[in-house]
Amino acid sequence: MNMANRLRVSVGQHSDKGRKEVNQDFYGVSVPKEPLLASKGIAIALADGIGSSEVSQVASEFAVMGVLDDYYCTSEAWSVKKSVERVLTATNSWLHSRTQQSQYRYDKDRGYVCTLSALVIKSTTAHVFHVGDTRIYRVHADALEQLTHDHRVWVSEGQSYLSRAMGFNPQIEIDYQALPVEKGDVFLLASDGVYEHIDASFAAGAVRGGRGDLDGAARAIVGEAYRRGSTDNLTVQIVVIDELPSQDAREIHQQLSALALPPILDARMTIDGYRIVREVHGSSRSHIYLAVDMETNALVIIKTPSVDLQGDPAYLERFLLEEWVARRINSAHVLKPCTLTRERRSLYVATEFIDGQTLSQWMIDNPKPDLETVRGIVEQITKGLQAFHRLEMLHQDLRPDNIMIDKTGTVKIIDFGATRVAGIMEMAAPLERSNILGTAQYTAPEYFLGEAGTARSDMFSLGVITYQMLSGRLPYGTEVAKSRTRFAQSQLRYESVLDDEREIPAWIDDVLRKAAHPNPLVRYEILSEYVHDLRRPNRAFLSKTRPPLIERHPVLFWKGVSAILAAIIVALLIAHFGIR
Repeated sequence: MNMANRLRVSVGQHSDKGRKEVNQDFYGVSVPKEPLLASKGIAIALADGIGSSEVSQVASEFAVMGVLDDYYCTSEAWSVKKSVERVLTATNSWLHSRTQQSQYRYDKDRGYVCTLSALVIKSTTAHVFHVGDTRIYRVHADALEQLTHDHRVWVSEGQSYLSRAMGFNPQIEIDYQALPVEKGDVFLLASDGVYEHIDASFAAGAVRGGRGDLDGAARAIVGEAYRRGSTDNLTVQIVVIDELPSQDAREIHQQLSALALPPILDARMTIDGYRIVREVHGSSRSHIYLAVDMETNALVIIKTPSVDLQGDPAYLERFLLEEWVARRINSAHVLKPCTLTRERRSLYVATEFIDGQTLSQWMIDNPKPDLETVRGIVEQITKGLQAFHRLEMLHQDLRPDNIMIDKTGTVKIIDFGATRVAGIMEMAAPLERSNILGTAQYTAPEYFLGEAGTARSDMFSLGVITYQMLSGRLPYGTEVAKSRTRFAQSQLRYESVLDDEREIPAWIDDVLRKAAHPNPLVRYEILSEYVHDLRRPNRAFLSKTRPPLIERHPVLFWKGVSAILAAIIVALLIAHFGIR
């Protein structure tokens, strides 16, 4: 695509704290390179903190960066509306959650809240997103056309309050509209500290006269609002459409919302610049291939949707979510997606190739690992899980087959098909249980009751995996999946990991018992506590004695009891017949 066919804009921006001590506004623009420029467009965002809050500048920055960063992590197959609304919904959930965990939980006006207006220009369309009372205008010759509606309730003249803002409530309602744009169109984003103190003719004139210096035009508008008595923070962004894609380019953009579903791939076939080497794994859920990036000769993994489920919208939704999750998480212990360097025509996920083995295979090769080795692996898995939990994501399918160990000993969590992202409303409706849960032996008991998972659900899976590495067994055998009521789960009996063949400290058994307890409220609240207790004996556990034999080996206990009773009976019989 030549330069004439590309979307191109000019942007001018300026912000000032004005007469306030702190600037609680935050703003920015993101102009990506191809292929993201074609598939995702250009994003502009402005957030205004709430004056009653001392931390709303944190909310403003987080909200804007969510648009400027996280939006580009969403799948190209999603519409702009779907992508931005998902990002903003997740952002709102995080802000509200942070307020609830802070000293401001009972006074939301002082919490992590802000207003937000965002503009995404893709192809020949401007997508407007709005929450609160920042504004977006389209600039005409001597007038401003307001594109957003202020979410403000007026109690009386001069007295009003916000009716909607980012972080106010667990759910968020986002205004949206899509507008066709033409070359030369101009947009103006402004905080209330600016637009309440300038008139439309001045703003339009400043933009018109500052085409050669848009930053200067933004400074002029901010300066005029200050001179007219504004006591608030002042921020202005000016966006001018310089070039739009050609008709051919627009057709390509439209095709991106309906990527081709690939067939089963064979060796030496190519897909978007990747040459297939061989199939690594195939199942009813997906097809996984080893491939070579023909540009760099690097080995990669290509995952394509199951051909049998390509007509299932819910399945394809979950498949696309995998890529969204992978692009949001940055951890050395989580599988990394490949960087997009060229246009994509087919639906698949490309990730790094891990030269190693699954934890399942590692346990076969190492049936009796020492405790320190197990600790090292668990600590790395924990770091990967913490990367999920920091973003309010649950993996929900942690099991040995979804954990890789490369040849350097680095452990990575893979496969995000069951991951749940907090705050994404479209994922709030429960999916089929078989699609949410992983392998039953590693699935937290609460899922079998139809309950939503928490970070403690991933904790259960990690506890079971740790137990299995140390013993080769499962703490409850196969009974968890059969226990579908609270009463049945209360009857589950943990089998001690201790035995006479392994030198494992008794307190380790208490750590595992707590981590893999059927009741999530009994488990560790955070992963770091679990890792700490695996290395340093908890005083509460040290005060306990070694579990009795009936808990460690109930079968062996009852065999012993039976043998003793049999010996007593024989002795009584001998004594009885001996007397006669």
